[in-house]
Amino acid sequence: MKKKTIIISISLFALLAVGFTAYENVYLKIGQNIDVFGRVYKEIVSNYVDEVDPEKFMRSGIDGMLETLDPYTVYLAGKDEEDIDLLTHGQYGGVGISIGVRDGALTVLSPTEGYSAYKQGIKAGDKIIEVDGAKITGTNPDSVRSRVRGEPGTTVKMKIEREGEKNPIEFTLVREEIQVNNVAYTGFVKEGIGYIHLDRFSRRAGDEIRQSIKELKAKSDLKGIVLDLRDNPGGLLEAAVEIVSKFAPKGSTIVTTRGRKGGEERTFTVAEEPVAADIPIAVLVNKNSASASEIVAGAIQDLDRGIIVGTRSFGKGLVQTIIPLNYNSSMKITTARYYTPSGRSIQEIDYLHKNKDGVFATTPDSLKREFKTIKGRSVKELGGISPDSVVTDIEHTPYYFELLRKAMFFKYATTYVVKHPVIDGEFVMNNSVMKEFEQYLSEQKFEFVEPAEKKLSELKEQMVKENYSSTSISSIDALVKQIHSEKINTFTRCYDELKNELTDELISRYSGEKGRARSSLAYDVQAQTAATLLLNKKAYDGMLKPKK
Repeated sequence: MKKKTIIISISLFALLAVGFTAYENVYLKIGQNIDVFGRVYKEIVSNYVDEVDPEKFMRSGIDGMLETLDPYTVYLAGKDEEDIDLLTHGQYGGVGISIGVRDGALTVLSPTEGYSAYKQGIKAGDKIIEVDGAKITGTNPDSVRSRVRGEPGTTVKMKIEREGEKNPIEFTLVREEIQVNNVAYTGFVKEGIGYIHLDRFSRRAGDEIRQSIKELKAKSDLKGIVLDLRDNPGGLLEAAVEIVSKFAPKGSTIVTTRGRKGGEERTFTVAEEPVAADIPIAVLVNKNSASASEIVAGAIQDLDRGIIVGTRSFGKGLVQTIIPLNYNSSMKITTARYYTPSGRSIQEIDYLHKNKDGVFATTPDSLKREFKTIKGRSVKELGGISPDSVVTDIEHTPYYFELLRKAMFFKYATTYVVKHPVIDGEFVMNNSVMKEFEQYLSEQKFEFVEPAEKKLSELKEQMVKENYSSTSISSIDALVKQIHSEKINTFTRCYDELKNELTDELISRYSGEKGRARSSLAYDVQAQTAATLLLNKKAYDGMLKPKK
């Protein structure tokens, strides 16, 4: 017995010695490499033939190191810190405007209702030409954001050009603490079917979802809720946990995170009584639903608490932690993977392994393991959240995208509002407005090259190079001529999708972004399908049962 004890003691001592040696080796290598890195940095900054900016050079070195890891591990400094603050707290000091590039100019896309810019008369379509006396040049929205944002209570002067006004207009705007809403819109898809569109996951997301549920209950006999997480890139893990807690039974596992070391495992469970315990739920996802969105969708699916509708989500199963550094900087570092209640990881890409072509590794479907939901339904790992009901979104035409790219809907809406500054009730689309829009496109000399036209042009060019006969080339010319004659009818062929987009844009000018959201639900195929499934109890319940 003593001999066995001595052997065990020696073995443990040997293991500890190996462990300490391994740590010593790691720290020795860290020290050596920091010394080499510092020496290289110092020599280049001090002795390189041309003057090197020390800050930019160091930033390049840090970014270069981090690029060998995943794209979510990043160094943050300066304005990057503001973005982190916006993510975590959901607020910033500003005047309440959304800015983008339209027709080559920095333009107000929408003023936020209730804040300084909106109250003092800034409108969508206004082109920003000066901020605090500094002329705005270029097309980088950050050049305006950095000047407009600041300490609440301070003022900023903004000069704009507005269609229909001969001279620029100057505004003195007061910066306020802007609360960025996580819930973009709460309303109804169909009678009895509520709709909540969640844009982001900052600290107040859970409270906003709770409020939205209460609002829907107060307005209707609620038969179901559509939770829209499409195009939501995620945010705080804690916010995702709070949102699931509004729907799932108390005590349910929501998500588990596991770090590199064995003891770094945390399990998050529902710690409150849900406010929507028995209401059927459909969660909308698409390829841009990531991170916290997938935590919510994965938990709802694995707990068989609701159905997932749409297309497969992005596949980001990594957890980031923000670590403060010196000199007003920090680092966002991936510290763990997360696992849904069934135990699966939904991470799509293996960022530490590339193939011979430099493409990151992914696991083929045939090698993905199956896991089981609470009721025994099969779900797979490594590839995002697959919907229970696959519903693809409307595929828009190239003509529509070209109009969108050239901001034709936006510009026409700006012109229309100048002519019709006030309307009775909510805007209603009619054929005369659509005819006016078609005429506007003609006046603006809007040109569109059909994809088929472009391909035929490339084909003709290749045939000429390869000395094809004039007869063959003439046949291509005949096809091009036929396409040109068909192009006259392009507006008519795309009429419905153009009408929907223009309706949304015009409604947003009179009723704000909430008006746009309400309008777009009428032809939202995925939202309408989800609502139909929620109203069909047999179909809904059937989707939550294991397939035989």
